Amino acid sequence: MYKNVLNQYTIPAIAFIIVCFSSLNANAQLSFAGQLRTRGEFRDGYGTLQTTGYKDAAFVSQRTRLTLDYKSSKLIFHTSVQDVRLWGQDASTITPADGNKLSLHEAWAEIILSNKKDTSFKISPVDYFAIKAGRQELVYDDERLLGNLDWTQQGRRHDAIVLKLLQNGWQLDLGAAFNQNSDAINYNGTFYTPANIPATVKDSKGNLVNTPANLIPLVNSAGLSAKNGSPAYLNSPGSNAATQNYKALEYLYVAKKFSKTKISGLFLADQFSKYILDSVKNTSGTDVGYVYGKRFNQTGVNTRYTTGLLINPAFGDKNQLALTGGFYYQGGHDRDGSELSAYTFTASVAYKPNVLSYTAGWDYLSGNDAFSTSKTNHRFDPLYGTPHKFWGYMDYFYAVSGSPTGGLSNPYLKIKYTSSNSRFTTELANHYFMLAKDQKDINGNPVSKYLGTEFDLTTGYKLNKFTGIDLGFSYMAATRSMEYAKNITPGTANLKPVWAYLQLNIKPEFLNK
Repeated sequence: MYKNVLNQYTIPAIAFIIVCFSSLNANAQLSFAGQLRTRGEFRDGYGTLQTTGYKDAAFVSQRTRLTLDYKSSKLIFHTSVQDVRLWGQDASTITPADGNKLSLHEAWAEIILSNKKDTSFKISPVDYFAIKAGRQELVYDDERLLGNLDWTQQGRRHDAIVLKLLQNGWQLDLGAAFNQNSDAINYNGTFYTPANIPATVKDSKGNLVNTPANLIPLVNSAGLSAKNGSPAYLNSPGSNAATQNYKALEYLYVAKKFSKTKISGLFLADQFSKYILDSVKNTSGTDVGYVYGKRFNQTGVNTRYTTGLLINPAFGDKNQLALTGGFYYQGGHDRDGSELSAYTFTASVAYKPNVLSYTAGWDYLSGNDAFSTSKTNHRFDPLYGTPHKFWGYMDYFYAVSGSPTGGLSNPYLKIKYTSSNSRFTTELANHYFMLAKDQKDINGNPVSKYLGTEFDLTTGYKLNKFTGIDLGFSYMAATRSMEYAKNITPGTANLKPVWAYLQLNIKPEFLNK
């Protein structure tokens, strides 16, 4: 009941805070903004192929955000509260038992210690230096490795501290994060269970049982708890943020722009809690079943590091021609403790002579060769980026349902029209998906590397300065190899999936006239 009382007074409380901040400092800048993003989707094979007998689906999701920003010469304070839900997820009349639906997306403060552009600083040894601490988005470059995943309604954020330095055109960010489940009262060690664990799970006999403490269940395609190594166990790897959060993270980002060319470098290390495979016996009537899973109660961590460079030169008076080239390497150990040696590279050219722009590129992410005897993991993981931007809007790779162990090779073409007043845009993109490394079928024979071709058509229109409408349609012509890549029984899937959405995005700024 108390949670719902808190909900009742959340908006008035925020309004009261705004009034208080407004009266503190007449020289400070205060902004209060909102977002209402409603998106209807039609799904018939989004994220993974639909097997025979499955029906298409339609739903409406909504994100509601209230964002408060306070900025003075010595402090930037940012808070973002959001509510994410599906239409109809709650009954038309809820009870106190439904609990609090609000969440804190961001809450951080940036303490400014040096700023040569601000005359209020008597001494500024460097151009800009600040400490940013709290719940925050980590967004760098094109969001390939670090991004806010804004396409999803919930987005992505980290609990972190970042030291920010600007000097003579150089940017240097040094960040760190440390995750824990408990405040360690009557707790032995700092073991971390890195997932949003469901309250209940089905045991191996199909009986519903409370999820055992500190255990992340393994489940098969039928939703039953399945012993690791079982043929029915769906073990397609996904990005870490989707299946296993890090215990700790540290990174150094360095960037400099030389004329019209920007060069940036990233070194990132993340550590993952060690675990053992375990099972819990469950007796239900005459049934004796087991819940199999990963138990995170082991000492130590598996450390992985990722490092590389990205270069973005531009040419022409209005940067009509832009190039992108990047290479990143991953080493150390993956989250399961295996030795890791993987890489990715990207190359693209974009040309915008007028209202039309043309882009051609190639992304390559290394993977594991099914015919190799190497025990080293060669699958590159794109960390905590925004995969929706790069590998097709249907999110078949490195998002939602995971990605192929054989890696990905993705040549692509895009053509985009932007009206002269920038209010109307439309884009057609084509992705040609292939496995980076050889894979085998259930008989041990090699499968074709060609996975399929995806077409994405998107259109956007700005009704006014705070309202936009977006429409998208995607179609994929998949092959049987996509079934193997997605751990689907061969010959059982629809190979012509489609997906469509219509989105209304309203972003008012309440303090502006």
